Amino acid sequence: MSIRAVFFDFGGVIQRTEHQAPRQHLAQRFNMEYEDIDKVVFNSPSALQATVGEISESEHWKAIARRLKIQENEIATIESEFFAGDVVDLSILNYLRSLRPRFITGLISNAWSGMREYLVRKKMNDAFDHLIISAEVGVAKPEAKIYLLALEQAQVKAEAAVFVDDVPANIEACEKLGMKGILFKDPQEAMQQLKEILKA
Repeated sequence: MSIRAVFFDFGGVIQRTEHQAPRQHLAQRFNMEYEDIDKVVFNSPSALQATVGEISESEHWKAIARRLKIQENEIATIESEFFAGDVVDLSILNYLRSLRPRFITGLISNAWSGMREYLVRKKMNDAFDHLIISAEVGVAKPEAKIYLLALEQAQVKAEAAVFVDDVPANIEACEKLGMKGILFKDPQEAMQQLKEILKA
């Protein structure tokens, strides 16, 4: 079956932490290791709750503030510093835009409640026909349900879809359902793999 839908992950694929220094400086400020501050933001209990929409993004940042023992009026600064080394890969977004309308494009992202507004504010949402955000749908990768929701929204069978993600477990999960998976390690390599699949 030929591919009709192309799905991408966001963090680690379209937006990547290319510069570690800002996050490293932040970690040092709180006498932490880089991995520790990363865990507080992405893998703490409140982060996991925010990922499936049990709490809002702002509630999660308040929990981070309590963990770091800072005032709530410092949250915006800490958040800005934490993500200061992140870069959006415009070449991927432009490629996705170029695929429409020949292909259906979609985002499948484990992300918090502010994700949709962020994409709109940064004018990235126009690269996608569908946005499947874990906090909005109440389920996260690698659960099968989030992929099934994406396929349902795009109105395609699993065999007619390809998904690009940087986490092996997420790729394994989509492939179990019959989707084609591309494990993202290097941008050029992943895009080349995708182009080969779409040509087939």
